[in-house]
Amino acid sequence: MKTSLRPVATPSPQRRSRPRVNDRPHPKTSPSGQHPRRQFLRLAVGAAALPAASRIARAQAYPTRPIKIVVPYAPGGSSDVIARNLAERMRVSLGQPVVIENMTGAGGTIGTGRVAGAAPDGYTLGLGHLATHVMNGATYPLQYDVVNDFEPVALLATDPHLFTAKKAAPADNLKALIAWLKANPIRTWSAALPGDRPASLP
Repeated sequence: MKTSLRPVATPSPQRRSRPRVNDRPHPKTSPSGQHPRRQFLRLAVGAAALPAASRIARAQAYPTRPIKIVVPYAPGGSSDVIARNLAERMRVSLGQPVVIENMTGAGGTIGTGRVAGAAPDGYTLGLGHLATHVMNGATYPLQYDVVNDFEPVALLATDPHLFTAKKAAPADNLKALIAWLKANPIRTWSAALPGDRPASLP
């Protein structure tokens, strides 16, 4: 058998190639590999979103305690009946007690003023109508603004009004009634309204 007398070739040590330029870490990047400016922008956007997220969380948590509906008239009237029917449905829907608070007096201005002075957190609501939010502004010196101090939430009911008189009255329409009242100013004419405030027609 023939044997080769040539020395066995040993593998030469491999030369380590130099890293390519694109593989080198950028000297101005953070340890996470993000450019500092990009990292700052991401943090800024996250910080700006925190208040909005907290507001959404608070809104989703409402209500967390009982809600109060202020009725500016005595129990048993039409406003009170509407509020109590509404409160029961709100209790079932919201999962919190809804309490009716009757605060009477001064044509509804005391109870309405209570709502105007309450914290604007959605836990004190007021039931209002033509008298409390329109007529009272022209009749009483109020400590609140019937237009700017309230935010309408929902229309609950409509309440049509009409004039009635006994059949022997000398007028059969509103225009004739006004003319007759002006032509007879000697005495004071009275009218009845469904509420806690009398009305007089001079």
